[in-house]
Amino acid sequence: MSLIMVIVFAFLLAISFPVAHALVVGTTLGILSSDRIPMFAVIQQLMAPSQSFPLIAIPFFVMSGELMMSGKLGKHLIDFATDLVGRFRGGHAQVSVLGSTLFGGVSGSAVADATALGSILVPWQKKLGYPGAFCGATIAAASTIDILIPPSIPLILYSLVSNASIGGLFYAGIIPGVLLAIGFLAVCNISARLRGFPYEKNPVDWGQMARRGIYAMPALMLPVFVLVGLRFGFATPTEISTFAVVYSIVVSSVIYRDMTWERITRSLVFAGAASGVVLLLIMGSSCAGWIMTLEQIPERFIEWAQGSIHSQVGVLALMNLLMLFAGMFIDLPAAILLLGPLFVPLANAYHIDLIQLGVMMVVNLAIGLYSPPVGTTLFIGSMLAKASIGQTVKELLPFYGVGLIVLGMMTYIPAMTLRF
Repeated sequence: MSLIMVIVFAFLLAISFPVAHALVVGTTLGILSSDRIPMFAVIQQLMAPSQSFPLIAIPFFVMSGELMMSGKLGKHLIDFATDLVGRFRGGHAQVSVLGSTLFGGVSGSAVADATALGSILVPWQKKLGYPGAFCGATIAAASTIDILIPPSIPLILYSLVSNASIGGLFYAGIIPGVLLAIGFLAVCNISARLRGFPYEKNPVDWGQMARRGIYAMPALMLPVFVLVGLRFGFATPTEISTFAVVYSIVVSSVIYRDMTWERITRSLVFAGAASGVVLLLIMGSSCAGWIMTLEQIPERFIEWAQGSIHSQVGVLALMNLLMLFAGMFIDLPAAILLLGPLFVPLANAYHIDLIQLGVMMVVNLAIGLYSPPVGTTLFIGSMLAKASIGQTVKELLPFYGVGLIVLGMMTYIPAMTLRF
């Protein structure tokens, strides 16, 4: 069954079939090839994961981010980031990095970040004299910081397949997110010095910066409320996600005064559509995982690893290689849901912390988002910059270096996995 499932799944991916639909079709045909399992079992396995209570957090976090960033706040965040770094070498490119870091605590979605910020920043940066491919590369890489800074949708999905604490994963995502931001800021600065990119020479208007910072503060406090609520047990992640929606509506209505029924309706539709895609992925991957469990694929994988690799260091390297490879071809949510059931038992067998594994997985697959051949943010950055994929990938080389360094640190320095 599993062999037919994998062959059908790979074939459908090769002809650009949607990942979720490819999973459902592949698992269905795999089960049809066996006379031991009734088709009703497929329906049961498809529906079972949709009843998970923590999944409710996903549409609410998506909706809160859409409510915040669809109004005036997005522009003020960019203005605030420009005030902070615009006067440095490469500062206008660093706005993409800093904006993504600030934006990450609100949206939790790399694709939303790349689209929303990139559509504003890339044309502005090109007008100032920055190379288009470099602008596209910067937003493609920087937008992946979003999926590490809490609240993070991929970390919620990993929690679903590993039973690891969502709060623990959110805290653990802070250090790699900050390290990536620092590394990407350095790449922008060094590139600007070597290539003579323009920078702001006017003196800083400290009063204006303070006003913009105060204006953006209510939105920037959202991830703080999420982390504090989880740390002290005030509410579950699902309850906090609903609080985030209420908070977004109140802040936009009372402080920013730009809330409309149209924005609420649009955010509801956006959250529903985004959650529907994720839910279909979860349903398909659950069925695929069930087939692999029936045929004892995880157990065989562990036996092979234990017979071939005798150290934790080697297993971690193998996991990283497999995740990097998968991230180049499979979208991040699907990769987490497919690889999680394989890697979690292996991590337990080698006494690898599941929180650390979750951070490793998201950092790995974040690199895949801006890697060819099917990197989502790579395509978005190239499209916005009106540059070819090859030109953008060339500009991404130092960003790949930073990503791999951070990945190595999170893999082999367990103390860097922040605890609460």
